Amino acid sequence: MPARAFYHANPETLVIETQVVDARPGRVLLAESPFYPGGGGQLADRGVLRHNGGEAAVTGFETVDGRLWTLLTDPAAELAGTVQAAVDPSFRQMMRELHTGTHVLNAFVFAAFDGALVTGVQMNDDGTARMDFDVPDADNDRLRALEGPINDVIRQSLPVRDIYVPLADARGEHGLIRSRSVAPPPTGDGQIRIVEIVGLDRQACGGTHLAETGASRPIRILKIDNKGRHNRRVRIGLVNA
Repeated sequence: MPARAFYHANPETLVIETQVVDARPGRVLLAESPFYPGGGGQLADRGVLRHNGGEAAVTGFETVDGRLWTLLTDPAAELAGTVQAAVDPSFRQMMRELHTGTHVLNAFVFAAFDGALVTGVQMNDDGTARMDFDVPDADNDRLRALEGPINDVIRQSLPVRDIYVPLADARGEHGLIRSRSVAPPPTGDGQIRIVEIVGLDRQACGGTHLAETGASRPIRILKIDNKGRHNRRVRIGLVNA
């Protein structure tokens, strides 16, 4: 088993005690972190670091020389010793719902439009997301009609799990790498993470997802934009988000 990020190996653990390995004003390097740092269109986790002097809100993350720094609101904060890292649970849940929903949408578009690839993804903090697909001359009504099947899959509570396969195998298997431009970075031993919605879909992804589709609210297709002859932008939103 390749080394897994904490948020992949322990997706339900949102609060941990951890050690400060290094610190600079307004940033800290943690021995272990529950925070997802963002990527692939998914926003980074929000949360706080609690310490002897109080708590500091987490504002983002930055990788420098292969080390992931946690950025803090207080530029004067220079922490040491043991801290409590706490992920904002409601924001993480919303991102997991949206990300799982984009996978379901992707699965149906890929199947219905001859293996159409993703050309862009962006999830937003208002419970909406957009996905761009390379679907030349697509009938937008066919795309809108996917809302029903998407919500059928959500209601079925299909399990969502991940596995790791060699990068070469992922590149050789049609449909595992869906983006036209990027793929999740491989682990140190050349493996790549594959997210599977059991009975529906398998694709490479480095984000956070629900344990089953039924943990999500229903999805609505809000709008479809034509972005040139080849590109269709599908905007979705969580119901009551």
